[in-house]
Amino acid sequence: MTAGWRRTEVRAGREWNVQPVSEAQAVKAYLCPGCGLEIDPGVAHLVTWRADGVLGDAADLASRRHWHTHCWRIGPA
Repeated sequence: MTAGWRRTEVRAGREWNVQPVSEAQAVKAYLCPGCGLEIDPGVAHLVTWRADGVLGDAADLASRRHWHTHCWRIGPA
């Protein structure tokens, strides 16, 4: 998987920004909120944040989360 363009998805009536992260861009470990397991460096994944948050863009970006691609697909309701 390579890095792709940010897109917007709607989940449970909320809009989310979804940004793919390539293997080469994945240089840190993150905890996936979907499964609770670590996303290791070098593993392609997704970064998501609210696109319709009431506190504004800065707050939405500050609360972004890194997800395994599979966990996001089956993920947040």
